[in-house]
Amino acid sequence: MRDDERIWAVRKLLDEYVRSPSLRHVRDPESIARLSRDIVNRLDGGNSIWRKWDAKREALVRSALPCWIPIEDMQGFLNRMPGPQLTRVDVEQRLRAFEEEEYFEHRNQAFEKGCLTIYRREKAKGTELTAIVGLLRDYVQELEDRTRVEERERYREIQNQKRLRRGQLLASGADCNWSQIEGFPNWHCRKNGRTYRLSPSKNGKWTLQEVSGVQDTHVGFPLGIYSSRREATKAIRTLAYA
Repeated sequence: MRDDERIWAVRKLLDEYVRSPSLRHVRDPESIARLSRDIVNRLDGGNSIWRKWDAKREALVRSALPCWIPIEDMQGFLNRMPGPQLTRVDVEQRLRAFEEEEYFEHRNQAFEKGCLTIYRREKAKGTELTAIVGLLRDYVQELEDRTRVEERERYREIQNQKRLRRGQLLASGADCNWSQIEGFPNWHCRKNGRTYRLSPSKNGKWTLQEVSGVQDTHVGFPLGIYSSRREATKAIRTLAYA
């Protein structure tokens, strides 16, 4: 690989890496290790078993991985680049090899229709395939970000429903897991018909007491002091039947 190709290949990898919106990902030691392996593998392309592929061809295919682009169009564009002619199988199997490596992106089936719609629209306008790939990557990134937000919202809603259900069980007198009812700072649970209150302290510990109900504000002798609700829950499994 010539020096200018090596520089272009490394710069391409670095550009893709720093596009991550997450600083935690950019600084993550495991992510940095994967990037290092990518750079070494790219520079060591002369020893690759894929003899028809140079750095520029591989960079384009890697960039297109999360997108949905017709194989025949990708093949035709690659064959107009310098290098040996590629068959459809060449392109399909190189894509597959990249996808099977754990640190490469995988295409989301849910994005296929939107990607192909954009691709056909831009192709009809005469937009170059390289530019379309960039546009599709932005489109896929936007969808992935939106999907993550929607999943977080769904998770919060599910947790909200669970919290309300626990509060209803607690108010009805039924056994239930830990619940924090609005207006009360402490956590309550009921086991074997007995109600327990767990109060946080300044040192990060939790004080466990048995109470008559959620409205009971009496501060009596603690049943125990624990480092987490999980520890208190284990203790209650015994205390509730004592």
